[in-house]
Amino acid sequence: MMERVTLPNLTDDENDLLNHLFDQLAAKRSRNLLRAAYYDGKRAIQQVGSVIPPQYYRLGLVLGWSAKSVDILGRRCNLDGLVWPDGDLESLGASQVWDDNYFGAESSSAIISSLLHGVSFLVNTEGGEDEPPSLIHAKDALSATGDWNPRTRRMDNLLSVNSRDDSGITSLTLYLDGETITAERDGGSRWKVDRSEHPWGVPAEPLVYKPRVGRPFGSSRISRTVMGLHDQALRTTIRMEGHADVFSFPEMWMLGADESIFVSEDGSPKPSWQVMLGRIKGIPDDEDAENPRADVKQFAAASPQPHIDMLKQHAQLFSGETSIPLTSLGVSDMSNPTSADSYVASREDLIAEAEGATDDWSPSFRRALIRALAIANGERGIPDEWRSIDTKWRSPVYLSRAAQADAGAKQLATVPWLAETAVGLELLGLDEQQVKRAMAEKRRAGVQSLLDRIPGRATEAPSTEAQ
Repeated sequence: MMERVTLPNLTDDENDLLNHLFDQLAAKRSRNLLRAAYYDGKRAIQQVGSVIPPQYYRLGLVLGWSAKSVDILGRRCNLDGLVWPDGDLESLGASQVWDDNYFGAESSSAIISSLLHGVSFLVNTEGGEDEPPSLIHAKDALSATGDWNPRTRRMDNLLSVNSRDDSGITSLTLYLDGETITAERDGGSRWKVDRSEHPWGVPAEPLVYKPRVGRPFGSSRISRTVMGLHDQALRTTIRMEGHADVFSFPEMWMLGADESIFVSEDGSPKPSWQVMLGRIKGIPDDEDAENPRADVKQFAAASPQPHIDMLKQHAQLFSGETSIPLTSLGVSDMSNPTSADSYVASREDLIAEAEGATDDWSPSFRRALIRALAIANGERGIPDEWRSIDTKWRSPVYLSRAAQADAGAKQLATVPWLAETAVGLELLGLDEQQVKRAMAEKRRAGVQSLLDRIPGRATEAPSTEAQ
């Protein structure tokens, strides 16, 4: 538990809630930091075996498999924007809100944090002086927590830690129903507290990966199984690195003497790694023995293949746990490109995982973006006609342009009138920018055609000049 904090101008209940959220944040902090260490490649292996020299632990050997498990799935979950079948998003300034918040990148970072820690949060605020009027911030589970209400399916509150220093938290924001409390600490221990009211309830939405009953904030993509397999593979990598220093050299032995060669100058036994890594073992002659001269023997060098095979086995287990194709882990012998169908089939589990994740995130993204539009347009609530606004996700299935165009053409052949719409162009594989350009060109061509059909337009210009 953290040391209790009491802020001025807060009621006893509010201070109790604040400290409850502090404790909740601290309780998860160590596990969240551990997963962040795996993701950032900062997880160190303390012990592999007694035959590995200690200096190998200082080589900084890392493995990026845990980061791969997050990033590969995250890159298949791309929020492209919003759609509004019943209205015009541009009339609400949707593009402006999206650009002001750099939301393409902000949504990606929120998704990565959700996969990494199990949950991240989207927070809506009104912009201050020299800021955009409507802001959306992404917060990870290391700096934000709150209480989820299972009946309203909304947050009852949210604590956001804005900054820290060596002495602890220096700035925080507590979001309550219709009220936001901001507190900043000066260089000492004094806090300055500000309150502001708003009509948006608790303006925060959780992005939860794999929510389930009893665990509303979901689970991390870097599970205990993933961390265990990561550690096993990293230990194998360290063993293989140590083996690489000796496997290409045969061992030379001199047989026929005492065990003094295994003892250091101070009389203590040599470490096992020194004995194992010694290229030539010299044994002194024993003049009292029947055969005083040691016999020289050579042993063939050991192959690194067992380590390679073990690493492949770890990769197969990791691939099965995370639905990542084995080729993405860098240990597959497959070099020839596969067919389009086999490529998609090999990623079927990953595609299903991406579709499930985006389904879980959609309500939170939708609520946060609609609230941002309402703030930008000066609304005091969400208009009923905006309820049909929804999220638009990029397909997690990677298809070639030819395959996508072929599939789209077959669908348009069944419903020909779709070819004249933006939806039809999307089915053919055109991206958002291309669709907008094509529809604009169509409108301009239609206007020009209409002007050309106006009677007398061609003769009016010369008659005007004659006058």
